[in-house]
Amino acid sequence: GMGADQYSSFVGSIVASSLLGLDNYGYAGGALPFWISMAGIIAAIIGMLTVRTNEGASQHDLLNVLRRAIFVAATFELGFMAIIIKVLEMDWALYFCLLIGLFAGIAISFWSEYFTSSAYSPTRRIASSGIFGPANVVIEGISVGSYSTIGPVLIIASTIIAVRALSGSAFGIALASTGLLSILGITLATDAYGPVADNAGGIAEMARMPAHVRQNTDTLDALGNTTAAVGKGFAVGSAVLTAVSLLTSYTKRVGIQSTIDAISDPFFIPGVLVGAMLPYAFSALTMGAVACAAGSVVIEVRRQLNEIVGLREGKEGVNADHTRCVAMVTGAALYMMVPPAFLVIFSPIVLGIGLGPEMLAGMLLGAISSGFVLGGMMNAAGGAWDNAKKMNEKDGQKGSFKHKATVVGDTVGDPFKDTSGPAINIQIKLMSYISVVLAPLFKNQKRYWWAALIIIGVLALATPIYIYMCPPGLKDEDRIAAFKDKKEYSKVSTTEQEK
Repeated sequence: GMGADQYSSFVGSIVASSLLGLDNYGYAGGALPFWISMAGIIAAIIGMLTVRTNEGASQHDLLNVLRRAIFVAATFELGFMAIIIKVLEMDWALYFCLLIGLFAGIAISFWSEYFTSSAYSPTRRIASSGIFGPANVVIEGISVGSYSTIGPVLIIASTIIAVRALSGSAFGIALASTGLLSILGITLATDAYGPVADNAGGIAEMARMPAHVRQNTDTLDALGNTTAAVGKGFAVGSAVLTAVSLLTSYTKRVGIQSTIDAISDPFFIPGVLVGAMLPYAFSALTMGAVACAAGSVVIEVRRQLNEIVGLREGKEGVNADHTRCVAMVTGAALYMMVPPAFLVIFSPIVLGIGLGPEMLAGMLLGAISSGFVLGGMMNAAGGAWDNAKKMNEKDGQKGSFKHKATVVGDTVGDPFKDTSGPAINIQIKLMSYISVVLAPLFKNQKRYWWAALIIIGVLALATPIYIYMCPPGLKDEDRIAAFKDKKEYSKVSTTEQEK
């Protein structure tokens, strides 16, 4: 699953650009995004060959190494794009659309880096706030995440205005998303190594290796959190450009591109409001899935500590039942992914058929707008919380009150940056894809508003009941067994509890 959101954005930008390129420039326009993406892979490989670092490098040094690789790849990609435009005999205005998209991606990466790296003040501020307790860490993290949305929104808005003026069509916006993601190879690589460094650090700690080994893996892991946030910024920014292109294609295919009146239409603005709500509903469902899986593990671990003789005391030869924990997490994850999947797939179908193509167009616009901002906030806040915790660990404060407060922040940040944030950009693109593919179904259809309201009502009632049943298969006696000795355990001394 690593990089799934970014790879989805990469493919989505090619598909959207090809669709619009065929409409505007024929076969050459359809081929252009594929050539640009192919050249970007080569440029990314060249950029990665420049990655070199010295022993004992600081977080700032490592970030500079990655910046150098990005700039080298971008320079080669600019040259490749010029050659491709010349060979395909395309309009040079399209070259500048690609160029603007590429530099928009680099600008977003620097902005995301500033708000998530421990080398800069926002993350340092979160680490320092741990002295006041976990509540301050959570508040500070949400504040940092919210601030981080300003830059990407202004960059993407400026990009859309600029490429529209250059190309005069939505094809320019789609090409900008292709340019933005053209050197994605570097971002994907740096994103994927983060979990490797994290797991290596865990192994080093459990194997009781020398302290400097853990320090090195922590430094690389912290860099991985930063590059992951950068990659997610790439993905969400490109998702907006791709979704806007698909929205244009949708309005054209249902025949409302020139007739829709955003202010006077009785369905468009309500659609925008519904669409703006959907990313929040989706995030609520996905974060609830994390809470469900985590809760089931807590119950199972406590049950095993109570029922397996010698496990709590750590007796030799006594092992926990790891297989059951893994099965519970997997089962809860699959079970809880059903409601968000239904939300994404059926929202455009129900609104498109029941309330018309104008309502669906408004819903897509609202989802793109709120999903972009919410996803960016979650990605940045989660990365900053994680790096703030690592800062306190690196400063020798592991186990202190300050460190424990940032651990709480990191626990909140994990579903932000690893679950809901990356999934939102897939949500807004998938709804756009479904709308474009099923456009003939929505065109000139009757307004079955009563059927749409019935379906929405049934789902609104059924979803809480479905969620309440999570985790599946967990019986009441399991919950009782997990907490049956709570009173006796509280009598044990603090030292024994910690042991």
